[in-house]
Amino acid sequence: MQILSSPILGILLPLVMAIAVIFVRMRRQKKPASAKSIILPPFFMATGFAMFLVPEAQLPPKFDIAAFVVGLFFSIPLIMTSRFEIIGQDVYLKRSRAFFFILSGLLVIRLIIKLLIKDSFTPIQTGGLFFLLAFGMLVPWRIAMLVMYRNLTKKMSGT
Repeated sequence: MQILSSPILGILLPLVMAIAVIFVRMRRQKKPASAKSIILPPFFMATGFAMFLVPEAQLPPKFDIAAFVVGLFFSIPLIMTSRFEIIGQDVYLKRSRAFFFILSGLLVIRLIIKLLIKDSFTPIQTGGLFFLLAFGMLVPWRIAMLVMYRNLTKKMSGT
């Protein structure tokens, strides 16, 4: 009997990753924010597009677009709960009590979607779709954070 089957890994791995994201975000909030720290994560994540060079990961564009658009909608609660505050001479991302619940809710929705589409796509295609969903969620969230950060730093400098 195989202890960690593919379906179990498909649930456990995102759960572990979500928990890691929560802890990283909580630690990151203890350090001042910068434009660089806001902009870089989407660029680092963009390397994941290399998976689409593998023919087995490719799907018709309508599926890719749909996954990205779902991610755009998922970014809305993250944008709405992300705020910055000035502490001394630095700008910090303000802790949101809702952040943990939003990420947990998004994880539950992701697991439900995964269970619904599990037989429709290969594991690598499913991974690609969820990558596009995550990228679609991350980019608008980070753009909104950058705009908020820039507005606050302009106020700080008096310009």
